Amino acid sequence: MAVHDDCKLKFMELKAKRTFRTIVYKIEDKQVIVEKLGEPEQSYDDFAASLPADDCRYCIYDFDFVTAENCQKSKIFFIAW
Repeated sequence: MAVHDDCKLKFMELKAKRTFRTIVYKIEDKQVIVEKLGEPEQSYDDFAASLPADDCRYCIYDFDFVTAENCQKSKIFFIAW
């Protein structure tokens, strides 16, 4: 299975610059490609609603939260849909 170069580039951009909230990957013609990018304002509910009910996707989600100590944190999750 090949992985398109854009997959890694978009992930590195999300990780370093936080220009996207989500990245959705799909397999097309025996290659993993970027299907869509989510805007930084996109909520988790919007993200989940945009995924197909009957097809597989691989997703990156950048989750922002506040700790009990009132510190702003962010975690990047990989989701197999």
